[in-house]
Amino acid sequence: MHLLFATSIVPDGALASGYEIANAAIIDALRRAGARVTVMGFIWPGKTPSDPQNTVVLDSVEVRTESAPALQKLIWLGKAVVSGLTFSSVKLRVVSDADVRAAIDNAGPFDGYVLNSVQFAGAFEKVLADRPSIFVAHNVEHRSAEENAAAAGSAFQRWLFRREARLLEVMEERLCRAARFVFTLAEEDRAALGVASGDRSAVLPLVTRAEAPTNKSLRRIDFDAALIGTWTWQPNRIGLDWFLTKVVPHLRPDFRIRIAGNMPSGVTSTHPGVQFVGRVPDAQAFVRGAAVIPLISTAGSGVQLKTIETFELGLPCVATSRSLRGIGYRPQNCVVTDDPVAFASALEAAAADIRDADGSAFHRRQVRALDAAIGVGLEKLGAVRREVAA
Repeated sequence: MHLLFATSIVPDGALASGYEIANAAIIDALRRAGARVTVMGFIWPGKTPSDPQNTVVLDSVEVRTESAPALQKLIWLGKAVVSGLTFSSVKLRVVSDADVRAAIDNAGPFDGYVLNSVQFAGAFEKVLADRPSIFVAHNVEHRSAEENAAAAGSAFQRWLFRREARLLEVMEERLCRAARFVFTLAEEDRAALGVASGDRSAVLPLVTRAEAPTNKSLRRIDFDAALIGTWTWQPNRIGLDWFLTKVVPHLRPDFRIRIAGNMPSGVTSTHPGVQFVGRVPDAQAFVRGAAVIPLISTAGSGVQLKTIETFELGLPCVATSRSLRGIGYRPQNCVVTDDPVAFASALEAAAADIRDADGSAFHRRQVRALDAAIGVGLEKLGAVRREVAA
């Protein structure tokens, strides 16, 4: 079976975000199941695809809103309003439908599409309607947009996110209805998308690496707590704001917190132990240098890849209940609480008594479940192909 994995950004090997980590895990699982997978989409400027022989690059694009100049944001908004597309999809309309169709024809033939999230599928929906498809819903995007609207700091942002939410809800319903099968990354997302039946969908338990971690060396603890993430992504920003304003004030002044990743403007803390360190050369080494990992999600849907990585590495953590969505396992060194005072107290207790765990069993469990779910989806797609051939 030859599948076209249609995605907004093709893999370049960097795995710089949770989205890219999830994509790598899903593509690897499809190939383990015996499918031939060709990836098609755009690439970041200056990057090259990690698997050029099996990748179709349509063009290079820079779609990060936070770094775009004001004029570019206005152009995107104008095109979105005129076209009726979402803000996120219109950014990808730098090539035409005819260009995408020609690229598909040149790379084919294909037995079906894997439509990876709504951005690319929404930008070129008509082009991608000629073959059976599997839809991968990384999140319930319209729910995330609604939460972003509620947390927005200006009337214009609230309007923009509410517009996105309305369009995304219709688009997600349409993509789910057209797909032969739907993969979600969290159990609750199946019902939220209206595909809770086992004949219509399955959850993909993810991993953040191809092999289970094997680092058994003693850790050098350089600080008490570490956070790393794409904080310019609004659901992550909401969780970070909660942590800095609700939890951190209850931590003792000498509690050392390091926060890595691209930081949006306006994020500050008066706590003397908080340091914003920007990009770090080795994310795994960075988190392994912390006594405890705060898992601070309070918004969004889908699964938290940082939670999965923490469990794989066996690191002690304190988590909100939202951080565990999509994960049916909690190790003994993970404390769960949504109360800010209790969260702060648990962080201090974990840092004072470090208890690492073996994360390899969790990794193996995730891979087995991921492969089983992928097999179900491919069987559904294969059954449709056999019906068409007959």
